[in-house]
Amino acid sequence: MKPIAGTIASQFGGLARSVTTMPPLHRLAGIGVVLLGLTLVTPFAFEAAGDNAFIALTILAGLLTILATSMAEQAPPDRALWLIFGLAIVLRAYVLAFDPLLSNDIYRYVWDGRVQAAGINPYRYFPAHEALASLRDGAILPHINRADSAVTIYPPVAQFFFLVVTRIGESVTTMRLALLGCEAVTVTMIMLLLRRMHRPVTRVIAYLWHPLPLWEIANSGHVDALMVALVLLGLWIALTGSALRGAAVIALSTLVKPYAAPVLAGIWRPWDPKMPFVVIAVIALCYLPYLSVGWGVLGFLTKGYFNQEGIVAGNDIWLLSLWRLVFGEHEHDVAVYVALAGLVLMLKGLTVARSSDHSIASRVADINMLLLLAFLLWSPNYPWYFLIVAPFAALCGSAPTWVVSIGALLLSEQLDWDFYIPRVVSKSILFGGLLLAWAFVVWRTRMPRTIEARLLQ
Repeated sequence: MKPIAGTIASQFGGLARSVTTMPPLHRLAGIGVVLLGLTLVTPFAFEAAGDNAFIALTILAGLLTILATSMAEQAPPDRALWLIFGLAIVLRAYVLAFDPLLSNDIYRYVWDGRVQAAGINPYRYFPAHEALASLRDGAILPHINRADSAVTIYPPVAQFFFLVVTRIGESVTTMRLALLGCEAVTVTMIMLLLRRMHRPVTRVIAYLWHPLPLWEIANSGHVDALMVALVLLGLWIALTGSALRGAAVIALSTLVKPYAAPVLAGIWRPWDPKMPFVVIAVIALCYLPYLSVGWGVLGFLTKGYFNQEGIVAGNDIWLLSLWRLVFGEHEHDVAVYVALAGLVLMLKGLTVARSSDHSIASRVADINMLLLLAFLLWSPNYPWYFLIVAPFAALCGSAPTWVVSIGALLLSEQLDWDFYIPRVVSKSILFGGLLLAWAFVVWRTRMPRTIEARLLQ
């Protein structure tokens, strides 16, 4: 047996040495082949074994993306970019061929565009209302969630987008292709910012091969893709030219999804009233065409969403849930938590805004930190909310960013299978991992200082 064991060990050792001596581009291609294989089997694994199989395969793909990002920095840039973009296009074309696996939100987008094209305010009626009977069909309406109870939740800029896209085609595929167009803007901005920060442009692989945008945009087709594109476009304008114009674009992004708002702190100079005025003016102008329903423009957001998502009761706010496990539930604890969380975010935002380091790299890192803090305090329930973090995996590449962008895939559980993962467990892994990653970054930063101080003693 010993000779056989020795032979096997020798073979594995030789294989390991051949891999380590292989050119980085070849190793990158090898990782790409594995990612392609994982992506090919994911839809079928989901159908056969449910969302837990989806989560396992996509998290593995995320870990491989970290490795691929490291390899891409060592590979010849021109050849590596051909490989990176080639595989990214193939992956997106493949998942686009499947109906949305984990979300049906995109059907509401198509419906809202159709309603607006008929000259009706999308905030006035819920989809199954008799007033909209003439717009019903068998392809879109049956797939809309809360069709018989909830008006649209999406803000005005998202509604403009739905209207424009559905004038090209009232289909899920057309909407997803338009959102992939938004991704093209995002990728362009990532590459431009990487060049400005003097970082390898091949780091764009961290976004292009990342499973989170792949499945949540190309497959599920979430409008967050538009929000992310506007955020990065606004950042590029603000950090390389006009802060006010950049703020106007970022204000538009908040009218796709409001959680883009913390980004404004990264380009604001404290006590300058011009930027808040511009933001308020942009928001007011965008809401103007829909004011025929009065406060109804806030849609389902104020009429049930906060309740259904466990926010009003505090059940799905991770830090508050941990507090309640230890100290029990108390009256008004949600209000106290919201006030404290808002104060923490405001103070961190002011710290970012007042930073004396105005370099692009520093600003981008500060914005990334602020977004991660906002997610920790708010702890959203769905993975697509974390899409705004995905570009920062390429721009910053910090451990906390990778933990959150990949860990968000744990929130993909949608079906009641035998092996159900409670949301509090998923969130504990996700946000506990974020806290550990932050602790690791602090430790790694302080270690050289400690060693230097001891040497000087």
